[in-house]
Amino acid sequence: MSRVEEAIQRAHDAGRGAFIGYLPVGYPDLQTSIDAAIALARNGVDVIELGPPYSDPVMDGAIIQEATQAALAGGFRMRDLFSAVKAITEAVDAPVVVMTYWNPVLQHGVDRYADDLLAAGGAGLITPDITPEAAPEWIAASKRTGLDRIFLAAPTSTDARLDLVSSSSTGFVYTVSTMGITGERAELDKAARTLVGRLREHGAGRACVGIGISTAAQIAGVLEYADGAIVGTALVRALRDGGVERLAEVTRELATGTVRAR
Repeated sequence: MSRVEEAIQRAHDAGRGAFIGYLPVGYPDLQTSIDAAIALARNGVDVIELGPPYSDPVMDGAIIQEATQAALAGGFRMRDLFSAVKAITEAVDAPVVVMTYWNPVLQHGVDRYADDLLAAGGAGLITPDITPEAAPEWIAASKRTGLDRIFLAAPTSTDARLDLVSSSSTGFVYTVSTMGITGERAELDKAARTLVGRLREHGAGRACVGIGISTAAQIAGVLEYADGAIVGTALVRALRDGGVERLAEVTRELATGTVRAR
């Protein structure tokens, strides 16, 4: 198993679903973003998801866009991503995956990106805007380095698409709970449960649900059928409003939703 798979399995062995927490790199500044990611791992997050800022974040909701644009304005550079991953992985055992739009990877060079991420201690990539058939170079690089390649599945995905995503992904399949951008929602679409079931039928080993999850109760609901729950906006909001201390409090609160009934 990869480090991400091992982290999910450790959570399951402890009677929990996996908690995956997202934060943007460089917000509100580079060192604070490193401290914040470390706080996630120390307060209940099993897998850390880091988002390097990007100038055209088409999948991101308002709060995350606000944070990533602030990071870009503060001078974020690609080298900051790898230094952040290195600092985080040296401090905590939780694997770090990078959620990145594809253009920055191309600009950096796919093989160079994979090598730099591996050297920094990273565990893989989530790639929201590239599909497996368009990513042969990345698939080859991930096989060479052992990095996880995490593709997305949506409620609108065809059976053929789910076959491809399931067979191409490692670590887990990022299961989109609802169509649209990231953000907090009062109710999660029931489509997420159906989608996870379809992914299981198409051979997906692990499916983790993201987009719209913001409360411990929503996490608990998702973990009735999925391997993990992915939270982003609620954590970014906590960091924005109360710094690392408030982020740690919110992370602990959310982590209460991961315990499964026996």
